Amino acid sequence: MELKVLLPFEEILHVDVVKVLAESQSGCFALLPHHAALVSTLVPGILSYQDLDGQEGFVALDEGLLVKRGAQVTVTVRRGVAGGSLETLQKTVVEQFLALDEREEQARAVLARLEASFVYGLVGLGDQG
Repeated sequence: MELKVLLPFEEILHVDVVKVLAESQSGCFALLPHHAALVSTLVPGILSYQDLDGQEGFVALDEGLLVKRGAQVTVTVRRGVAGGSLETLQKTVVEQFLALDEREEQARAVLARLEASFVYGLVGLGDQG
């Protein structure tokens, strides 16, 4: 099977696999090459796969959608991180989420300054009337 993991603006994984393990709201499930077509929503967690050489790989995922059609398995998520081992993946996820938290904090600070400027502008307009 061909496994692709897609974020909104990039492909983070494209590999030939013999098995995919994923988790939906109904629980964990496995996909093998002979399985029927499937569409499933995914919950945040770890997607694992076994490549053609028998090596296991992992992808940390936000919620998303998995589509199996023939020999193609496509996963689309808002955020995801691919990693060879769980230890490497954990470190990468922690680093990316810390960076995301910092960016969100900066965005909130900018938004607060814009809101304050807007309110001061309204107050100033009321004084002129």
